[in-house]
Amino acid sequence: MTQLEINPTDHTIQLSGRLDAQTVAPLWAPASKLGVCEVDASKVSYCDGAGVALFYLLIQGGAKIKQLAPPFAELLDAFQVETPLYQAPIPAKIGWLTALGKATAEHKTALRHAISYLGELSAAMHQVLLSPSKLRITEVIATASKNGADALPIVALIAALLGMILAFQSAIPMRQFGAEVFVADLVGLSLVRELAPLMMAILLAGRTGAAFAAELASMKVNEELNALTTLGLNPIRYLVLPRIIATTLMAPLLSACAVLIGLVGAAIVMLSFNIPIQTYISRVSTIVHLGDFTGGLFKAAIFGMEIALIGCFRGLQAGSGASAVGAATTQAVVSSIVAVVVSDGLFAFVFYLLGW
Repeated sequence: MTQLEINPTDHTIQLSGRLDAQTVAPLWAPASKLGVCEVDASKVSYCDGAGVALFYLLIQGGAKIKQLAPPFAELLDAFQVETPLYQAPIPAKIGWLTALGKATAEHKTALRHAISYLGELSAAMHQVLLSPSKLRITEVIATASKNGADALPIVALIAALLGMILAFQSAIPMRQFGAEVFVADLVGLSLVRELAPLMMAILLAGRTGAAFAAELASMKVNEELNALTTLGLNPIRYLVLPRIIATTLMAPLLSACAVLIGLVGAAIVMLSFNIPIQTYISRVSTIVHLGDFTGGLFKAAIFGMEIALIGCFRGLQAGSGASAVGAATTQAVVSSIVAVVVSDGLFAFVFYLLGW
């Protein structure tokens, strides 16, 4: 018969009998309330996993098990109840050479995927050029409407505010020298050459590039891309190419609208400085040439193509799981903005060499 007796004089516990699943159950509640004590287990005649669990409960409460028979003590030691149940492994220290090798391997893999992506895209464009009917014109129009016409309000708002702020901040110091009229030259060249294409590209990266990455990443997570491949449809030609064409065509149009609206916003500020609108238009038309305007549109087209390329690439390279969609979107936006800024710097250097 299993018994758990408490000696009130020295606060010791006498445990005797069999410790199995049936006999341990009634002892579980009183054992959990004992706390710090000494348990005399010399009279335990049998102990299995249930008995080990009871000893573990007593040890966790602060009890010390004494005089347990050697076979049962070995069983208790096998469970290592006096050590933590789980101990996180100590991460091994990685040397700088190993870290450099891992980073090189990761960049090599990413470069291989990028080259493969560009190769598949070039092959898809070649197929479309040979057979234009393979291009999804309806998808191109729908994407152009969603990423062009629907983006016009936010682009117009930012362009108007940008033109007004630029004109106002420029007119204040120039007013000291009576040169407010030259604000038109500054605003016109700045918007046409740099600010309008760059501002449009950043908005497009946060709006369109993120949308492309999220859409394609969701399709990959849901195995929709594999379903298209199974049906014999090339995801690059079916999904990526229409998005790239639509974005490349709509980016210059958005940039041209941004230029016009920014000039209108600057004209409002110039009127507040008593500069006639005819003088403002004359100065802008004199300083801004057709080459400036076409150069800005060309830069906008390149920016739009880069944003679409990077957004689709990040979406196709997304991992598995819900977090992969957010990671792909973040990478698309960051990579697109970096690519746009670097490209703008290269354009500025090349145009300077060309005397533009």
